[in-house]
Amino acid sequence: FMSLLPGHCFMAVMDSIKRPPVITTQPESVTVFSVEDLVMSCEASGNPPPIFRWTKDGEEFNPGSDPELKVTEDTGSFAFYTLSNTMDTLKRYQGKYVCYASNELGTAVSNEAILTTDGNTPPTQQKEKKVNVKSEQGSSIVLKCNPPQSSMEPIIHWMDSTLHHIQLSKRVVAGKDGNLYFAHLTTKDSRNDYTCNVQYLTTRTILTKEPIILTVSPSNSVVRSKRPQMMRPTGSHSTYHALRGQTVELECIVQGLPTPDVSWLRKDGELSESRTTKEMFDRRLRFSNISESDGGEYQCIATNSQGKVTHTFTVIVEAAPYWTKEPVSQLYAPGETVRLDCQADGIPSPAISWTINGIPLSAIDKDPRRSVTPSGSLILNDVNFGDTAIYQCRASNKHGTILTNTNVYVINLPPQILTEDGNTYTFTEGQKALLECETFGSPKPKVIWENGNASSLLADPRVNLLTNGGLEISNVTHNDEGSYTCFVQNTNNNLSITAELEVLNRTVILSPPQALKVQPGNTAIFTCLAQVDPKLGPQLILWRKNNQKLFESETDEKYTFEGPDLIITNVGPDDEGVYTCEIITKLDMASANGTLTLCDRPDPPFQLQITDPKRREVTLSWTPGDDHNSDVLEYVVEFEDQGSKERGWEELKRVRGDKERASLPLWPYMSYRFRVIAINDVGKSDPSKPSEIHNTPAEAPDNNPEDVRSESADPDTLVIMWEEIDKRNFNGPNFIYRVLWRRAVGSGPDWHINVTTAPPFIVSGVGNFSAFEIKVQAVNEKGQGPEPDPVIGYSGEDVPLEAPMDVGLVLVNSTTIKMTWAPIDKQTVRGHLLGYKIYLNRTGSRAHPRAKESEGSMVVVTGPNVEKKVISGLRPFSHYELAVAVFNSKGEGPGSETLSFRTPEGVPGPPMSLVLDSPSETEMTLHWTPPSQPNGILIGYLLQYQRSDDDSPMQVVTIEDPTVTRLTLGTPLDRHSHYRFYLRGRTAAGDGEPIMRVGATTLDGEPPANISLSVGENSVNLSWVTKKRHRNVSFQILYLNKNDGSKWKRTEKVNSSQSFYQLQGLTPGSHYRLRFIHKNTTFWETDIETEGTGVKEVQTSFATQGWFIGVVSAIVLLLLILLILCFIKRSKGGKYSVKDKEEGPMDSEARPMKDETFGEYRFDLEEKRTASQPSLCEESKLCSEDNLDFNGSSAITTELNIDESLASQFSRPSEGPEVLHGLPDNSPLNPTTVSPATNGMPNSVTILD
Repeated sequence: FMSLLPGHCFMAVMDSIKRPPVITTQPESVTVFSVEDLVMSCEASGNPPPIFRWTKDGEEFNPGSDPELKVTEDTGSFAFYTLSNTMDTLKRYQGKYVCYASNELGTAVSNEAILTTDGNTPPTQQKEKKVNVKSEQGSSIVLKCNPPQSSMEPIIHWMDSTLHHIQLSKRVVAGKDGNLYFAHLTTKDSRNDYTCNVQYLTTRTILTKEPIILTVSPSNSVVRSKRPQMMRPTGSHSTYHALRGQTVELECIVQGLPTPDVSWLRKDGELSESRTTKEMFDRRLRFSNISESDGGEYQCIATNSQGKVTHTFTVIVEAAPYWTKEPVSQLYAPGETVRLDCQADGIPSPAISWTINGIPLSAIDKDPRRSVTPSGSLILNDVNFGDTAIYQCRASNKHGTILTNTNVYVINLPPQILTEDGNTYTFTEGQKALLECETFGSPKPKVIWENGNASSLLADPRVNLLTNGGLEISNVTHNDEGSYTCFVQNTNNNLSITAELEVLNRTVILSPPQALKVQPGNTAIFTCLAQVDPKLGPQLILWRKNNQKLFESETDEKYTFEGPDLIITNVGPDDEGVYTCEIITKLDMASANGTLTLCDRPDPPFQLQITDPKRREVTLSWTPGDDHNSDVLEYVVEFEDQGSKERGWEELKRVRGDKERASLPLWPYMSYRFRVIAINDVGKSDPSKPSEIHNTPAEAPDNNPEDVRSESADPDTLVIMWEEIDKRNFNGPNFIYRVLWRRAVGSGPDWHINVTTAPPFIVSGVGNFSAFEIKVQAVNEKGQGPEPDPVIGYSGEDVPLEAPMDVGLVLVNSTTIKMTWAPIDKQTVRGHLLGYKIYLNRTGSRAHPRAKESEGSMVVVTGPNVEKKVISGLRPFSHYELAVAVFNSKGEGPGSETLSFRTPEGVPGPPMSLVLDSPSETEMTLHWTPPSQPNGILIGYLLQYQRSDDDSPMQVVTIEDPTVTRLTLGTPLDRHSHYRFYLRGRTAAGDGEPIMRVGATTLDGEPPANISLSVGENSVNLSWVTKKRHRNVSFQILYLNKNDGSKWKRTEKVNSSQSFYQLQGLTPGSHYRLRFIHKNTTFWETDIETEGTGVKEVQTSFATQGWFIGVVSAIVLLLLILLILCFIKRSKGGKYSVKDKEEGPMDSEARPMKDETFGEYRFDLEEKRTASQPSLCEESKLCSEDNLDFNGSSAITTELNIDESLASQFSRPSEGPEVLHGLPDNSPLNPTTVSPATNGMPNSVTILD
C-alpha cells in the first residue's frame, strides 16, 4: 500500500501509522574468485524496523553463529562476509540464500541469491611451444588461440609484437572461439608475430600467448579460384537454445577465393531490424534482448564467383518466468473482499504458488475464507485485522523462480485528499492530460470528478478515472480547458479540490528537412522551421544523424548550426543518412526527417555491342554504369567517321534513360565507330570506350544539290551555281555533278550536258540576259541521283539603254511634290528591273536668285512597278532641279531630261537664339538672332509670354519690323515670378516655330548673411551662401589686432557671389576684431582668436630683402601700365560706338550664344571683351585669365580707380555672343551652374609691412 502514497504525503500523514516491511535492496547472486568476493547483504524498510533472518538451501541459516563469518547489522540493513583467508573454506558456503525481513505486520521475502565458487584457479600464464605454420598462397587456414579453461568469458585480441591489432577484413576474421580464420592466404600474410591476447575482465587479467609464425609460400601456378566452404560452424545445420532477454550471436565463417560475401535471411519470416545487427563483416548475426518471436530458422549464405554455400540455424527461445500481472499492495477495511491477481509467463509455462509471511499455504491451517483460483489469483473473503500480512506469489519453471511481495493491511482510516488545491496543469494539444487527486483512507475513498459541462465526464471515451484517483484525458484539445473538481465523500462532509487545465498549441514543424541530393565536396543545408506556442517559452533545436545526436564542430566546421539551419560542409560518403530535426519545448517535442544522399555524374556505359546490321541501320546496345544515386535522364549516342576524323565525334541520337539500346540510322559508304554518354541531373558522364568499326556499303546518291540558280554577273555568260552536297551524302566513290542547260525559248528539247566536281559551271557566248532552263544531278560510281526539276536562270545583265519618258510633277505644298513618268520598255533594261532613282538638287533660295550654289541633293529610290511618287521634306521658297533614271543589278541607265521648279514660301524656322537680360527688378530685355531658315521673306516677329507658375493669360507683342533683334518689355513684370517667353518669326505664309526661354528679373543685391568662420594660425576662412537672383554687391572687411595696438586694416573689395574668402597675414595666437562694411555701413562684426602661441622671432627671409621688394615693385608697375593700355585699347579701338553696337544688327560672324542665359555683367575684364576688341587679348598673354584676375587671387592688393564713363560702359549689357559671359554664375535665368571666375582659388589679401 505504500506505493499508493507519494513520499512527502506518506510521511506527513502516516508518521504514526505502522508499516509492513518492504525489501528495498535484494541480495545478489555472486561467483567467488577470492575471499573478498563473499559478501551477502539485504536491506528493508518498515515501522517498526524489520528484523532479518536467512535461509540457505531452504534451511535456517544464522550468519552470526558462524565464527568464519562477520555480520554488520543496522536499522533496515543486514550483511555478512567471510573472515577466512583461504578459498578452500568458502566452498561450504555455496548455495541459495533467501533474506526475510519481519515486523508485527508481516514478513517480506527476498529473491533467491546464489553463491558459487569457481572450481578452477584463476587463469595463469602457461609455458607453450612456439608454433610455426606453413601454407601455400590461396589456401585457407586457422590460427588457434586455445585460451585457458575458466568459468569467466574471455575477450580475445589478435595483435602483433608492437601491440597493434591485426587488420581484420572479410578475408581475415576473428571467431567467437578466439581463433583467427583466413578465407584464403596471400603472401602478405607472412609474419612471425601473430599473438593471441586473452583478457578476463572479472579478474582484470591479460594473458599473452606464444607468437605464431605464419609462412605463406607463393604458388607455382596460377592461383585457382575456390568455391565457398564453411569453416565455422561445420556441416549444414546448427541448433541454438537461448533465454528471453539474452544476447545471442550466430556465426558463419567461410573460406573461398575470391573472398565470399555473406548474407543472412530468416526462412520463416522477416529479420527484426530493432533487435538484430550484423557484425564482423557480416560474419555474425547478433540478437540483442532476444524474444520468443525471434525463435525460428535462419540461414547464412556465402557466395563468390565460383558458387555458394549455406548453413541453417534453428534458434529455440525459451523464457524464465516473468510477470504479466502483479498483485497490488493496498489498505483494506474490515469485511472487504481482497483479490490478489498474480499472473506470469515463460517457456515452459511457470507454476504459481502462494506463501503468507514466507510460509506456504499448505503449511498453514486451512481457512474457508481463503481460496486460490485456477488462474493463480488468491481471494480473501470478509477480511479482518488478523489477515494483515505480507503475501508472496511465486512463479517457477526450469529456468528459475521469481517472487513478489504484496502487503495486505486491514485498517480503518478516514478519507483525505493529499493533492494540493488549485493546481494548474498545462499540456499541449494531442497529449494525454493527467489531473492528480491523491487520496488516502481505509476503505479506499471513492473519487468523483466534475467540470462545468452538464454531461458526465466519464461518458467521453477519452476520459479515464485512474485507480489512484487521478483523471486522465487522452488527445486533449482546447475545448477541454477549464476548471475540474475532485470530490471525496467523508462521514461528516464532502472533501474537494479544484484543478485548472490549460491547453496550448502543439509544436508543429512548418518546413521540415527535405531529401537532399548533393555532390561530393559541396555543402548541404537542412532547414527546420517550426511554429511554437509563445507560452511554451524558447525552443531547442536538436539535430540527429541516424538517431545519433549531432554536435557543432569546433575544428573542421563539419557541422554548423545557424538558427533553423544545419549546414554540412564538404559532404562525403560518411555524411549520407537520415537527418532528424527535433524541436523541443518544456512540454512537447516535434520531429521531422530528411535524407542526405550523395549523388554525382554517372559512370560511363560499357560493353557496347553492335547487332542487327542492316543496309542503313544498326542496333547499338550497352550496359549502364553506376548512376551515383541520380537517375540517368538520357543517353547520347555519338559517332566518328573514320574517313573524316577531323570532324571529331558528332551526336547521332538521344534515347531515354531507361533504355539500354538504340536503333541508329546510318549513311551509305561510311566507316563508323560509336560511343555513349549518360546524362543525369548532375551532369554528363565521361564517354564510353568506342565500339568496334562498322562499315556501310556504297549506293547511288539519294538527293541532288539544292538551290540551283544562275549567278551571272558579266554580259554574254551563264554562271550556274548550287549548294554543294555534304561529303557523307556522296553515298559512294567517284562523286561528280552532271550539269544540263538549254534556252528556255526557241532552242528545242536538246540539253547541253557537262560534268564537274564543284560549282560554279560557266557557259560563255550566250548573249545578254537570256533565259535558260538549268539542272544539276548528283552522280557516283553506283549510279545517278533522282531526275532533277529544271529551274530558270539568266545570262549576265548589262546597264539599261534608255531613260524614263513623260516625266512630270505637281506642287502639293511648300515642301511636297508629286511626280509621274511613263513605264520603261523592259527590253531596254537588259536585266531585272530593280526600280527608279529620282535625283533632286536644291540650287538655292528664291530670296537670293543670283546665288547658284548647290545647297543639297536628294536621291529617292522606288520599286520596279512604281510610276508615280510623292516626295516630301523639300525646303520652302527654293529652286530645285530633278531627273529620273532606271537601274538594274548592273547599274543605272541615262537620266531623263532635267526639270526645274520652285517651292512656294513657307513658315520660318525658330530664331537661332534668345537671350534674356534684366536691367531692373521689373524690366526684361530680349535679344535674339533671326531664324537660320526664314523659308520666305521675313515680315516680323511674334512674342508671347506668361507666368510659368500659374495659368495666367498669355501676353502677346507683335513686332512689325523684321530687322529688330532687341526688345525691352513695356509692361512691368512681377519681381517674384518666373516667366516663359515664346518668340517666333513671321512670313506671308504664317507664324513659324517658336524658341522658348524661362527667366525672371534680377533683384537688388544685398550683403551676405550667416557668415561662417574657420580660424587657423595665419588666416581665417570666411564662407557664406550666395543669394539666388540677387545682383552681386561688393563689401570690405576691416580687421584690428588687439594684441599689438596697431590700427584698423582694410581688405580689397569682396564680391558677394564668391561664397568664400580667405583673410591671410594674421599673427598666430592673437585676438582680432572683424568688421564687415557695405556702403560705409557695418552689417556684421565678430571677434576671433588665431591659433598658435604668437610670433617670438621673425626669421630673415629673402621676401624681406630690399632687392626682392624692388623687383616685385617693378613687376607691379609694369602690370599697371599694361592694364591701362588694355583699357585704352578697349575704349577707343572699336569700329563703332557702344551705342551703335547696341542698336545695330548683329555681326553675322559672331559666335552663337548659349541658350537660356542672361543677366548682368560682373566686374571681370575677361567677361567684358567684345567682338570689337579682340586683338590685344588674342595676341598678348597679358590679357589672360591669370594676369587679369581682379578677384583677389594675387598675393598683392591692387586698387584701380576707373572713371565713371568707363565703368558705365562696362555695366551696360552687350549684344552678340559675348553676352553669355556677362551672366552671373548664380543667376536664376541661367540653368547651367558655372564656376566662379576665381578658377577655384579663394580670394586672399597679404599684408606687407
